[in-house]
Amino acid sequence: MRTKLHTVAAAGAAALLLASCGSGESGGGESAAGLTGEGSGESCTIEGEVPLGAVLSLTGAAASYGESQQRGLELAASELAEQGGVTYDLTIEDDQTDPRQGITLFEEFVNDGVSLIIGPTLSNAAVQADPIAQDAGVPVLGISNTAEGVTEIGDYIFRDSLTEQAVIPQTIEAATEQFGLEDVVVMYSNDDAFTESGYEAFAGALEDQGVTISETITFSKSDTDFRALLTQAQENEPDALVVSALIEAAVPLVTQARELGIDVPIIGGNGFNNPRLMADAGPAAEGVVVGAAWNSASDNPENQAFLQAYEAEYGAQPDQFAAQAYTGLKLVDQAVRANCSAERDSIQEALGQIEDVPTVLGEFSIDENRDADHPAVVQVVEDGRFAVLQ
Repeated sequence: MRTKLHTVAAAGAAALLLASCGSGESGGGESAAGLTGEGSGESCTIEGEVPLGAVLSLTGAAASYGESQQRGLELAASELAEQGGVTYDLTIEDDQTDPRQGITLFEEFVNDGVSLIIGPTLSNAAVQADPIAQDAGVPVLGISNTAEGVTEIGDYIFRDSLTEQAVIPQTIEAATEQFGLEDVVVMYSNDDAFTESGYEAFAGALEDQGVTISETITFSKSDTDFRALLTQAQENEPDALVVSALIEAAVPLVTQARELGIDVPIIGGNGFNNPRLMADAGPAAEGVVVGAAWNSASDNPENQAFLQAYEAEYGAQPDQFAAQAYTGLKLVDQAVRANCSAERDSIQEALGQIEDVPTVLGEFSIDENRDADHPAVVQVVEDGRFAVLQ
């Protein structure tokens, strides 16, 4: 796999893009020709390069997620290059956490003849960009889209990221049992599809567990001062704060809550799944509960190999976003090798047939709705790290 580093000016700002000059363009928006080989599985051999596109948020509000995804994709890419038989030509582009830029990049990838598009990072961008690929018959694999309804866009839209509806009920059930929750305050940013979906999942799960929501407080995803809202929440004397927010809001919210003397459990959505929570919030992050699609402590062989390889390559531990990105490219490779074809329709068919595959995320399947199906985990921050809530 080849990736080349370019600096490109877009939307009036310089953005760092990973782009490949040989993207297998075929013109007319059709998949590149000659991408059917011989054999199957490990014996599959395709002579031409398989063009793939990835749309990630490498700058802007979601950059911390996109950067982790980039690392996960690059690590998987290097391992697949060593495996041989199929050569991937991956282009990673930055949507700058702007759905409009995501739409533009999807249109470019469709017209450039890529076999599949990975991404975008955020669900609100996916809701706007995925229909472009669906209309063109280009498979999409979301690696972090967790909002409800994303795969309902069409039969070419898949994801390896568990939905909030799959993770949050388990999180609330475990937290209710652990902390004896009876009454909580829910807080969420109401200007983002991802966090709104998280709120809806939290509200439903709390109702199912018989937990009363004494107050629901909304804010903007760009807010950084939550003291007045937290004081408002504190007046309810809740058993816990339940929060759906991106990491940029999660860090100051958690920090300010502890500064105000709010010592009840804080239960976060998928946006809290980021090492920045511990790195930037420090001791304030201790005890925060987060549902997750990936157990970093899992001892399955695939995960242990991934942890070691990531640490060796980047000198840091991966997060869930890196794990899902890494898994995503490995699943794409499996789909390509299944029929030994990188034609769009073939990949679409093969992705829908993925079942019980050993992965970093655990035993993985794609269900009839093209959604991820694998075990979730409930985590708590202990000693600056995520641990499984016991």
